[in-house]
Formats: sequence, structure tokens, C-alpha cells
Amino acid sequence: MVIDGKGEIKMSDKKNMMLTTNPDGSQEEVEVLLAFKFNDNGKEYVIYTKNEVDENGNVTIYISNVLRNGSEVTLETVTDDNEWTRIKGVLRELSKTE
Repeated sequence: MVIDGKGEIKMSDKKNMMLTTNPDGSQEEVEVLLAFKFNDNGKEYVIYTKNEVDENGNVTIYISNVLRNGSEVTLETVTDDNEWTRIKGVLRELSKTE
């Protein structure tokens, strides 16, 4: 998915939204929940939702690797187990309550 042609995540004035372009060329606005970067390897990630609710009432979230190539930004599926472990660690830290 291409975020936009300028290499930036487009934010709107309602919530934190970004416009994505699907492989078929259709565009979709999704809500960004979190964007972060690991300093040691420079990899960027975005966690977003389409506000879809499953049969148990849980909102579905998506986690993608943000790839930048010049002015083009694409979202790629995270497939590496080590990356998933690190991402889950970030989510665990965020979910802790004091």
C-alpha cells in the first residue's frame, strides 16, 4: 500500500488518519494508532485500524513495516519472527498500567 506520493503519512484533522492505496488502486482512509521506529536498525512500523469489529467485539488492528524508497512509501507485511517479538514487546509496554 502506498501511503502517499510525498513519502509522508498524511494526517487529517479527525483523529490520526492516513490515506492508503490498495493494490487494486482503490484508496482507503485508516486510523493510525501508533507509529514508531527502532533506533538500532532504523526500521519503522505503523499500527492502524479500519475500525472493523470481530464476532467477539474486538477491533482488528494491522501492523506494517514502513518502507521508504525516495518519495514513495509502502507498507509491507511483517513476516520475520524476531521483528514480531520486538513489536509485541512494544505493545506489552504500552499496555502496562501503573
